[in-house]
Parts: sequence; structure tokens; C-alpha cells
Amino acid sequence: MDLRKLKTLIDLVADSTIAELEVTEGDSKVRIVKTVTAAPQAVQYLPMQMAAPLPATTAAPTSPVADAGVPIEVAGNVVKSPMVGTFYRAPGPDKSAYVEVGSTVKVAEPVCIIEAMKLLNEIEAGFDGTIREILVENGQPVEFGQPLFIIA
Repeated sequence: MDLRKLKTLIDLVADSTIAELEVTEGDSKVRIVKTVTAAPQAVQYLPMQMAAPLPATTAAPTSPVADAGVPIEVAGNVVKSPMVGTFYRAPGPDKSAYVEVGSTVKVAEPVCIIEAMKLLNEIEAGFDGTIREILVENGQPVEFGQPLFIIA
């Protein structure tokens, strides 16, 4: 296929509403796919609804943040979410979790995935040590800076 025809086909796809065009001419086959980049849209952030406090007869929370928002002492390093998204403990639905409580991890070892805007982002441990606590449930939405793991 000659370059002028190819350029004409590319311009045709670019100027139209079609997303894909495939042309076969003799032994040649050309497929042109238009990628649409969405314009940034306004995002409205809504505050997360907090759970009701536990009755006084139960044990104190083990989370690194108390109900009043005052940090409590944590024995170990806290791995925090670097972004807003959905927390996943495994690389896929049929795969085993990256880490469990008691797993030994290295600094650059992945410990979870956070899905943000349809992108899967592996989150690294950031510390050498042993997973003491997993603070988020699989599939739960997380906020920027939210504690995910405690590594000691």
C-alpha cells in the first residue's frame, strides 16, 4: 500500500467518529486504531463515613490511628497508601496474596496492589522486616496516606 493512501486513511480515522479501521489490499493489511484521550473531568471528593465507635467493653483498637484521630504508639513501621484507589492483596483473583501476617519482606518487595484509574500499581514494602498486621481488607477503597501494613 502506498504512503499517500496510508496517510489519507489515517486522516480519515482521525477526523471521524470511528475508532478503528482495517483495510486489506492484496497481501497487505493495515489496521488503524484511534486512541481517545479523555479530557480531565472534575472530581468531587466526598468524606468517608466513619464506623461507629466500639463499645467500651471491647479491646482497644489495634489500628495506628485511634477513633479521635490521635496517633497511638505502633511497634514497627507503617506502610501507607501512596494514592487513592482500591486495595488488593493479590496480583489477581485466582492468585495467592503477596504477603500474610508473619511473612518476611524486603524493602523493594511488593506487598499489595492499589488500582487507581484502571491502572494496577504494585506497592512495595519500603522496610525490611516481618508483616505484623494487615490493616485493610481485600477490595476495600483506600485514601492517600491511609495505613496499609505494619512491618516490624
